[in-house]
Amino acid sequence: MKMSIGVEYAIHCLLYIVKLKDKDYVGIKDLAEFQGVSESYLAKVFTKLGKSGITKSVPGVKGGYELARNPEEISFWDIIEAIEGKESFFQCAEIRQKNILVDQNNLPESYTKCPCFIKVVMQEGEEEMKKYLSKKTLAWLYNEVYGRILPQETEGETLEWFKSRRNLSMK
Repeated sequence: MKMSIGVEYAIHCLLYIVKLKDKDYVGIKDLAEFQGVSESYLAKVFTKLGKSGITKSVPGVKGGYELARNPEEISFWDIIEAIEGKESFFQCAEIRQKNILVDQNNLPESYTKCPCFIKVVMQEGEEEMKKYLSKKTLAWLYNEVYGRILPQETEGETLEWFKSRRNLSMK
């Protein structure tokens, strides 16, 4: 399984806007510059985040993006589904029914009435991953990154960088 890079971009960018104060919106251009990523690709990512109710955009000169919900309510799984879609990662093609040893026009019940065991195992695995990633929220990530991992001054420096970009763009 491979998730698109959009999931990583989304999580990183959302991390930077967790602590924004009212009316401190961040534009795609600034997020892209800060992360060193493509502005056009990031715009597509934020379109998906907006459609999923994770972010909301505010139009105008002073506009940009903000979280649409509290960071405690936005899980990694929410972000993954926003970017990748809600379709299951594993798609069973019922290959067992195409086995050369069975008559495809008259399949035995063991090939039609019970689910494919491979599909069952894969769905159980995905469900475990979903449970785990649903427990990890943006608030949890923020507290880990800025509370434990990065030097204490990094949080202020990050917020100040975005604030200075906003002030530059309004001049």
